[in-house]
Amino acid sequence: MRLRTLKRRAERGVTMLLVLILLTVMLLGGLALARMVEVGTLSGGNVAYREAALQASEVGVNTAFAAVNALTNENSAAGSWYSPVELAKDNNGLPSTVNWSNNAIPAITVGTMTVQYVAERACTVANVTYPLRQCLVKQIPQPKSQKAGPEPPDPPHSKQFRITVRVTNQKGTETFVQALVTREGS
Repeated sequence: MRLRTLKRRAERGVTMLLVLILLTVMLLGGLALARMVEVGTLSGGNVAYREAALQASEVGVNTAFAAVNALTNENSAAGSWYSPVELAKDNNGLPSTVNWSNNAIPAITVGTMTVQYVAERACTVANVTYPLRQCLVKQIPQPKSQKAGPEPPDPPHSKQFRITVRVTNQKGTETFVQALVTREGS
């Protein structure tokens, strides 16, 4: 009888050990699942922020394009937001000489985001004398006549402007967007 009691006690100890191991495995599985849900939530938030920043940057690009079209003299700088020549770039292709904390750079509030922009003419010199060589231009092909006679004039050209937009949210996260726009007939 005593042998039977000892066997039972030994069996109870094994069962307890097995239950503790299973509980530990289930606890670790639950922690892993909670972490996966947290990562998924953070990823979703980041994607939503990127989309909102991209939409806000469109306001900056459109505003900068309207300001570029309103320029009366594109050969001289207009405040700290416009340069008649290409600016020096950093490793990311962003203008390295722009001080974004400067209050002279135009700022637009879009929801909880602040949108700033700078524009630069894609030219190597400020006073352009030969746009086809000194600037990045967009040439518009013209329909050609089949008539004999003098050669038709060169197609009209339009200068290109690079707009760089900086979007900052309330937490200080920055998103940069660049667009190349064309000012017709300049």
